[in-house]
Amino acid sequence: MTVKNILAYSVIISLFVACAPQEQKKSDDASLAQVYKANFLIGAALNSAQAEGKDTTSLKLVDYHFNSIVAENCMKSEVLQPQQGKFVFRLADKIVELAERNNAFMVGHTLIWHSQTAPWMFVDAQGRPASRDTLIQRMKTHIQTVVGRYKGRVHGWDVVNEAVLEDGSFRKSPYYNIIGEEFIALAFQFAHEADPDAELYYNDYNLYQPVKRQAAIDVAKNLQNRGIRIDGIGMQGHYGLHMDVFEEAENSIKAFSEIGVKVMITELDVSVLPFPADEITAEVSQSYGLKPEYNPYVKALPDSIDTQLASYYSNLFEVYNRQKDKISRITFWGVNDAQTWRNYWPIQGRTDYPLLFDRNNKVKPAFDAVMASAKQN
Repeated sequence: MTVKNILAYSVIISLFVACAPQEQKKSDDASLAQVYKANFLIGAALNSAQAEGKDTTSLKLVDYHFNSIVAENCMKSEVLQPQQGKFVFRLADKIVELAERNNAFMVGHTLIWHSQTAPWMFVDAQGRPASRDTLIQRMKTHIQTVVGRYKGRVHGWDVVNEAVLEDGSFRKSPYYNIIGEEFIALAFQFAHEADPDAELYYNDYNLYQPVKRQAAIDVAKNLQNRGIRIDGIGMQGHYGLHMDVFEEAENSIKAFSEIGVKVMITELDVSVLPFPADEITAEVSQSYGLKPEYNPYVKALPDSIDTQLASYYSNLFEVYNRQKDKISRITFWGVNDAQTWRNYWPIQGRTDYPLLFDRNNKVKPAFDAVMASAKQN
């Protein structure tokens, strides 16, 4: 879809809304979930304020536009089990209850990840690396306690997150260093034992890159060859306006589908800000100093950049709609620009605009572009 068509569609929508009776506005306006109902689920990641019901304005958008929910942080290991054997489920319970009230497909994120895991997981009483058997038992206890608690209520789990690198090798995480690559198979096995009906996923970023794509395929095929359940691969969509990912992302969707797994577009956002390094990743350990040239839109986003963002989302959804028979879910990593992690990663204190709703929960041209893409397919 061209920028000209996007802008024309935006004008039509604006005129329609202005002329519609105010009391019928909500029922007449289609939602994201409605227009994509025949294609795939449309999800959003919720933060703690939303999980607790405090951010009521955002929650209205969640209720209306999204039919899948994932926790941004409150179901990660360091939050659920900050101390060994002491589980804290308050926020996780709330977000699962919210998903149930909304009849939304609930995704648990994430069971095993090298980051945002409490340090005790990897060490013994003397602070030395835990033994292989000890770490395996701790993994099993964590996974089966968490998955077991939400059996039948969480519909899919990101079982292992970001286990491979851009060169195709395994990330040398504490899980890998202590257990070896077997930690992946064990994690999927433990999750399946805890809830045999839950879908199980491998989730990673930069999976549009051919080498990393093949590494994820190898992970999935290894599980399949061993008779261990894996239902899908989540392609994290942390992109930027300067990133031409469209052709290779489509190739990855096709390649993952060919090995018999579902494909999900997860953690979708498109930064409008310059990236401060040559290598583009979503590695959470990256951190850089705040400089004005890396934060150019503090007061507002120029119309020209807003239009570029709309065009980028339009191009993405053209790909997704072409491959709709292979994609089960698309999840945006946040509801609005105010909550996005892009405001603090990889540079703390920036003002980014990567989502479909602005800081006041108003639709952006990018929203109109995504809606228009559904109308074209």
